[in-house]
Amino acid sequence: MNIAALPRIDEHSTVVAADGGAVWHALGETLEQSFGRPRSARYGRLVGVVDRTASGPRPLAEGSAFPGFRVADAVPGRELVLVGRHHFSTYALVFLLEETTPGRTRLRAETRARFPGPGGALYRLLVISSGAHALLTGRLLAAVRRRAEHVR
Repeated sequence: MNIAALPRIDEHSTVVAADGGAVWHALGETLEQSFGRPRSARYGRLVGVVDRTASGPRPLAEGSAFPGFRVADAVPGRELVLVGRHHFSTYALVFLLEETTPGRTRLRAETRARFPGPGGALYRLLVISSGAHALLTGRLLAAVRRRAEHVR
């Protein structure tokens, strides 16, 4: 998948009072927990995600998958690139970790996606334009921050 060709949807970030290694670990655990829930699996079946089950190496590395996403690239402590596809969208979620000061890391989540056809346009309206995606992404980043800071 050519991620650069996907239109940029949005970007969210948070600063975590932990080093990149702790944030990386917390990110992997949070993603596995969040998307491994039965509700995520049901939603994935409903929209027809390509990757429906957890598979591949753990901790997350290139080739790992969980419902809705496959890891396209992973540079521990620096970058995690997730890609996915379903009936209404082709998408990527890129997490970037940047040390701001010793013991503090900025975690950014950039979403890129294409929504083809009338079904895609409706899906975009329901998920992106409604603010649901921004809310859920913000919650995900906050969960990673809490997990990483709690470990310290």
